[in-house]
Formats: sequence, structure tokens, C-alpha cells
Amino acid sequence: MIEKLEKDMISAMKNQEKDRLTVIRMVKAALKQEQIDHKKEINDDLLVDVVNKQIKMRKDSIVEFEKGNRQDLIDKTEAEIAVLKEYLPEQLSREEMLKVIDEMFAEVKPEGPKDMGKLMGMAQGKLKGKADMGEVSAIIKEKLQA
Repeated sequence: MIEKLEKDMISAMKNQEKDRLTVIRMVKAALKQEQIDHKKEINDDLLVDVVNKQIKMRKDSIVEFEKGNRQDLIDKTEAEIAVLKEYLPEQLSREEMLKVIDEMFAEVKPEGPKDMGKLMGMAQGKLKGKADMGEVSAIIKEKLQA
């Protein structure tokens, strides 16, 4: 994944794809910052974490842009998210995600909302990078309340 990021950056420079190049450079800068701040080795796991954070920030921005009725900024931000998603592992479908969550419930046998932390910890291990953790959290909450 890291190699793909490097190759894509060079390709974006050669093809003069300014928007794509900007997003890739932001990811590289965030990666470097994470490495420095947390003394972590740059690897695919760190890349997935950074890309997920970048996507989350952009989704939050889209919500604000919608409030301000700024379709131009929404379109630009959605294009950035599309570029970022190229650096994530294959995402699970909703059915696959529900299957994994059901397996976790069978294993943990939660008694109520107090087991949310335990389930989310397990979900982090099994689904991180493969599914939107916000959606996973919402599904788990829903199942715990049922």
C-alpha cells in the first residue's frame, strides 16, 4: 500500500492531476506526523488508520458544507474521499459485516449496553479498515438495545 501511494504520487505529478496529488500529499504528511508523534513505524496498518481519520474528517466537513448549502465544496470533498478509499483494504459488504457482528454477539453473549466496550474492542480487531467503524458502532448499539 505504501508503495502504491508513492507510485500514485509520481503518476499524479506526471499527469498533472492537482487534486489527486494534493490528497496524496496530505496522506503522506499525516503518515509522517503520526510516525513522529507516536514513534510508530510506517506500515500498511498505520496507513489504514491515517486514511480512515482523513475520511472521517472529510465526512464531518461534508455535514457542515450541507448546512451551508455549498455543493461545490461537497463535490470536491467527495472526490477526495474517493481518492482516499483507494488506499483502504477491500471493504466488507453490509451482510458480511452483520455476519461478523452476529458471531461476536454469539461469542460474548452481551447482557446489555454495559458490554458495548467489550464488543467494540473485538470489532476493532476484526473489522478495522474493512468496515466503517461508525456504522459498526451504530449496529452494535442497535442490537444491544433490542
